[in-house]
Amino acid sequence: MCDVVALGELLIDFACLSTDGDGYPTMAAHPGGAPANFLATLNKYGAKTALLGKVGTDAFGNMLTATLTKAGIETRGIVVDENVFTTLAFVTFDDQGDREFSFARKPGADTQLCFEELDLSLIDQAKVFHFGPLSLTDEPVKTATEKAVAYAKERGKLITFDPNLRKPLWKNLDDARAAMLWGLHQADFVKISDEEVAFLWGCDEQEAGKKLLTEFGVKLALITLGPNGAYLVNRGGSAFAPCPQVTPVDTTGAGDICGGSALSQILRLGKSLEELNQEELLQIVRFAATAASLSTEKPGGIPAIPEYETVMCVI
Repeated sequence: MCDVVALGELLIDFACLSTDGDGYPTMAAHPGGAPANFLATLNKYGAKTALLGKVGTDAFGNMLTATLTKAGIETRGIVVDENVFTTLAFVTFDDQGDREFSFARKPGADTQLCFEELDLSLIDQAKVFHFGPLSLTDEPVKTATEKAVAYAKERGKLITFDPNLRKPLWKNLDDARAAMLWGLHQADFVKISDEEVAFLWGCDEQEAGKKLLTEFGVKLALITLGPNGAYLVNRGGSAFAPCPQVTPVDTTGAGDICGGSALSQILRLGKSLEELNQEELLQIVRFAATAASLSTEKPGGIPAIPEYETVMCVI
């Protein structure tokens, strides 16, 4: 039995450390993929998790599987395919310090996952099913994801979704928007960033929260605001938490860690999303905003997840 099973990308994030005189980067490799970061956070804070995904038989695929095992994530849902290479992501920074993503994914192993390859028993055993839109960019993983979501919903699983926008992975942004909106319509709990809110609707976090609850049927929405904090809302109330003062070195994975941290606290409380009261919403969003902020002080996603005690001391 596990608490949360996710379907999605498992990849290597190459983060820029420095650049030479011609602008070429020196890069460091870190384990990544939004669902993997999300699950590793949940494991760090006491949940049991599993990942459904695909890697290659290359060295990076082997390292990633070992990293998941070390993080406590069940890996029997990871398919190893000798015909495709493990997906790679390259993160560089522009003159303003904003991240830019480039991907080696034509195809990447994560896009080649088929529904028939999924270990559905992991979904059967879980309380929560999580997914994101990077599994909707290409076939056959798009169909696998859609069928897995339907399978989980039919069995009464709580559905969580992170509309993680990575523009370079989409043939056009209309497809990205359609996939994100479809995912939002499936979800009970959503973690969405202010940048994604701007892309979809061009409104503030309060209006976005209202849209998610009334137009999409979402039961609980977490809207992250970068260094400005996070906003959590259900039909019974809302709460905002600022981020603590930190000195960021790498923001990669912070949103995933925020979402995973929030869900970890929801699972600890053991209440339905609609029943969470004002005090509990504030408790959840404070923990999530703090954990995500502290993670930016170290490079990478999974390696940067702070200890539970460290988060509580800062809160």
